[in-house]
Amino acid sequence: MQYAQCQSNLSKEQPPLSVIVTRGLTKQYGAKTALRDLNLEIDEGIIFGFLGANGAGKTTLIRLLLGLIRPTAGKAWVMGKEVRQTDPGLRRRIGYLPGELRLYEDMRGSEALRFLGRFYDVADTSIRDHLLDVLELPPSALRAPVKKYSRGMKQKLGIIQALQHDPDLLIMDEPTEGLDPLIQRNFYEVLRDWRERGKTVFMSSHNLTEVEKVCERVGIIRQGRLVADERVEDLQGKLLHHVEVVFEQPIAEGTLEIPGVDVVFRNGRRADLKVRGDLNPLLAVLAHLNVADLSVQRASLEDIFLEFYREETA
Repeated sequence: MQYAQCQSNLSKEQPPLSVIVTRGLTKQYGAKTALRDLNLEIDEGIIFGFLGANGAGKTTLIRLLLGLIRPTAGKAWVMGKEVRQTDPGLRRRIGYLPGELRLYEDMRGSEALRFLGRFYDVADTSIRDHLLDVLELPPSALRAPVKKYSRGMKQKLGIIQALQHDPDLLIMDEPTEGLDPLIQRNFYEVLRDWRERGKTVFMSSHNLTEVEKVCERVGIIRQGRLVADERVEDLQGKLLHHVEVVFEQPIAEGTLEIPGVDVVFRNGRRADLKVRGDLNPLLAVLAHLNVADLSVQRASLEDIFLEFYREETA
């Protein structure tokens, strides 16, 4: 009865205004729960990075947002439309790059782009032509059959097919897989340009450095649960810091035994520390010591990601 009432309440909700919204989104495969009670809201005009280990639920969420699979419970809306509703007009406003791209191997590259473009009534090829130039996919490559493409060339083709119809929302699963560093940099510029035009990008990635470079917000999923959803800079500043301290003279053993502070390295007058959470308890101790030098750095996104997974592997 409670489940039926919950579903009834969900059905009465007004369509949300954000580009992506999920409420209690859950997906089960038999006894395995791939996604559990996910609540997420992504506004227009941002690049959102979605992080998690293999099997954490990233691809499951993407398939739910695209309507490729049905949720066990909860709902999802994309651009104000409930995902369960059949809406070809909505699908034309979304560009999708799957993590495992499958193309017709016997088609030439140019034929593949035209074929996929027909699903979205692509008549203006200006975006396609621009991306071919930016991603360095020359006419000679387009004349070759896809089966002769390298992994990186296929990925370029996948990116172009996802963007060529000028979608309002990009959903991309591991978009830079197989791209060399120069093309990755060009691709990041494409995403920034897309954002400047008010478009929204949802990207799943294992490349933590890339997410740190291009995403304003990041979600971290672990075992099907969303464990973080914040601006990248807020997440870095709030959760973890690296601190290097040089003292005027060696300090007594146990001086730096402070809750939330790990001594990573100590040698004579120098100590390298990892601080979880609030810095103030450490600063209060240091205020009573003779400090010659102090350096505080926010943790990288990789450090934070590993912190969320640390207890799982402990």
